[in-house]
Amino acid sequence: MWRYLKRPFDVTVAAAALLLLSPVIAAVAVLLWLNTGRPVFFIQVRPGLNGRPFRLVKFRTMRPQPSASDDRLSDSERLTSFGKLLRSTSLDELPELWNVLRGEMSLVGPRPLLLHYLEHYTPDQMRRHDVRPGLTGWAQVNGRNAIAWEAKFALDLWYVDHLSFLLDMKILLLTALQVGMRRGISAEGSATMPEFAPRRRGGDAAEMSE
Repeated sequence: MWRYLKRPFDVTVAAAALLLLSPVIAAVAVLLWLNTGRPVFFIQVRPGLNGRPFRLVKFRTMRPQPSASDDRLSDSERLTSFGKLLRSTSLDELPELWNVLRGEMSLVGPRPLLLHYLEHYTPDQMRRHDVRPGLTGWAQVNGRNAIAWEAKFALDLWYVDHLSFLLDMKILLLTALQVGMRRGISAEGSATMPEFAPRRRGGDAAEMSE
C-alpha cells in the first residue's frame, strides 16, 4: 500500500518544505554567491528510477576544476569553507526538494550516485534503482559516507526489500537527529566518498564531485 501512497506523500511534504524553507534557500543562495560567486547551483545528471537519468540540483560546495588537466585538484582542495558549512548542516541538499516535487526523487530512498557507476553494478546492486532515489536513505542513517561501498549497497537493497511507511518515518527521524549531530559527512581521509570503481585494484581511487 505504501508504494502507492509514497508519491502523494512526497509531493505534499516537498511542496510544504519548499514553501516554508524558501527564505532559507534564498539566504543560502545569496550567501553562496557572495562567498564563492556563480554558479550557485551544482547540476549533474544522475540515475533515477529504473536507471533513467535526471538532472540533480543542489547548492555548489566546491570550486571548479582548473582548465589545465595537469592542475587537477582533489575534492578536499576544491571544497570551500562555506561549502563545508553547507555539507555539515546538509543545507546543500535543499534544492533537491525540487527534484522530489518533479517526481525524479523521493524523500527517502537510495541516494542517487554517479551515472557511470551503472556499468559497474551487479544485477543485484542494480535493484537499488527499483525505487526512486532519495534525499536520505537507510544507508545514510547507518553511516552515510563513512561506510564502505559494499555495506552501503547492502543497506540500499535491504531498504528496497523492506520499504514501508514506518521505515520511511524512522529514516526521516534518524536523518534529523544525524544532521543535528553532523555525523558521517565524509569518508575517512576524503572530502566526500571515494569513487566506486570495483574493477580497479591498488592505488588511490578518484573522488566524486559534489
